[in-house]
Amino acid sequence: MEHAPPFLASLVLGLAFAFAFGLAARTLRMPPLVGYLVAGVAIGPNTPGIIIDGAFTRTLAEVGVGLLLFGVGLHFRPQDLLAVWRVAVPGATAQVAIGVLLGAALGMALPGLGLGPALVFGLTLAIASTAVATRALEDRGTLAGEAGQIALGWLVLQDLLVVLGLVLLPAAAGEQGESIGEAVLLALVKLATFAALMLLVGRRVLPWALRQVARSNSRELFTLAVVVVALGVAFGASSLFGVSFALGAFFAGIVLGESDLGHQAAAETLPLQRIFAAIFFVSVGMLLNPLTVLDAPLTSILALVVVLLGTGGASFGLLVALRVPPATAATVAAALAQIGEFSFVLMELAIGERILPAELRGPILLGSFGAILLMPLTFRALGFLAKRMPTRTQPVHPDTARSAARLPRLEGHAILIGYGRVGVLVAAALRRHDLPFVVVEDDRKRVESLQKQAVPVLWGNATQPEMLEAAHAARARLLIVTLPLAWEARRVVQLARAANPRIEVAVRAHQDAEVEWLHDQDSTGLAVMGEREVALGLADFALQRMGVSPITAQGTVDVLRKRRVADAAVAGLGA
Repeated sequence: MEHAPPFLASLVLGLAFAFAFGLAARTLRMPPLVGYLVAGVAIGPNTPGIIIDGAFTRTLAEVGVGLLLFGVGLHFRPQDLLAVWRVAVPGATAQVAIGVLLGAALGMALPGLGLGPALVFGLTLAIASTAVATRALEDRGTLAGEAGQIALGWLVLQDLLVVLGLVLLPAAAGEQGESIGEAVLLALVKLATFAALMLLVGRRVLPWALRQVARSNSRELFTLAVVVVALGVAFGASSLFGVSFALGAFFAGIVLGESDLGHQAAAETLPLQRIFAAIFFVSVGMLLNPLTVLDAPLTSILALVVVLLGTGGASFGLLVALRVPPATAATVAAALAQIGEFSFVLMELAIGERILPAELRGPILLGSFGAILLMPLTFRALGFLAKRMPTRTQPVHPDTARSAARLPRLEGHAILIGYGRVGVLVAAALRRHDLPFVVVEDDRKRVESLQKQAVPVLWGNATQPEMLEAAHAARARLLIVTLPLAWEARRVVQLARAANPRIEVAVRAHQDAEVEWLHDQDSTGLAVMGEREVALGLADFALQRMGVSPITAQGTVDVLRKRRVADAAVAGLGA
């Protein structure tokens, strides 16, 4: 019997344990990521039983962080980042400084640790995990709001500080010929070069290339192209410019998010983001050795306190001081009250350069692990505190509802799914009476034609929730589905109902069962089946030619159209 390759076994076991422990955590009303962390401990090298390949898992985890940040970038516009800079720049800088000083104070209290190494130790405890923060905000539905904008601006600045830290550590260790000032200057030049390349070249080349793929109408190729762009830009940023893999993917997402391809790109990569993000949390759990807590219990507990105070507490106080509403400040601070992937990179580099002793690996990991486990309590505690504070502050970014698809603000409009032979006639009727509507179409050539006609249109697959969100389904009045496949139509209706229970629905049907399904969902909705419409059109014509008034004939047709198929076959007109 052949044994499975170790990489394959690691992938399968990692996902299986993540699912099992994530489901258990959800059953206990805890976030699934708590289960992922525990799963990592269970299959890590520091506990007995099954052990999987840690290096391979960490590689997959880095891919997961990149895809997660790419997805965040797709929903994030540069103007949103600029809108929160006045809060993010001073706030994040001060928070990192506070966290570093608190961590350094703890480090100085340890035997044999000087000021320089203590500051490095403090930095590892002051940088929040972007993956953890964005997942926490997403789970609470606040990633797209004001809290998400502030948190992302905060995290971007932290990432830039980490890049400088990664450059400075080898220089501080004395293994580079250039001075520390030269190292910092070189890092800034590389970062500026990468940013300029993405803004001047990437924002033109990448959307253009994906449009050519989209015009092939192959979803498989488009999905593959999006993943290649996300990971390719991230890898190039890391290899050529010294920018972190995650930050490179974030920039790629921002560039694509400015185009009309962004929503479909987000929809295609979302399943991959979720899978690889789970692997990331498993990899974090694998790093923890429960026995290290026993080796230095007091240091481990104090490191956890530093993380909670130096990131969560300091962020909350600074945000309130910067006149951010307390409720928003509490949400942002609770999401930031943890450390993760960049702290691990700094930690390993510092230990490898012999700046930090290997014995500090345990307290740093416990600080991360414990803070993530305590996040539900952190959200509650800061939320409780925010409710008891005066709310004299003003929102930092009042217009947080974004139309990333560059649509005009729509309300009480119709959403037309599909622009084929049926959809084009429906759109013509709506345009004739100047009624507001937006088209969702997955044929790229049709979309480009509609854009030339100045028709509000989104390119992408309407069965993805991101597309209906972009079409403002929550504010729409009517949904018209002209898709040829029954399962697609049902999926769209279900998503629209979830976003807006009051939305009225009209669906193109092909079988009696589809008409029955919509009637069961909503008796006021309309399911139009081709054969029945032909019959009803002939009936309307016949009634009018036989002397029935147009209004009465139309009333009869409306009654028959809304009647269940089985009933219409046996019932009389007067029933």
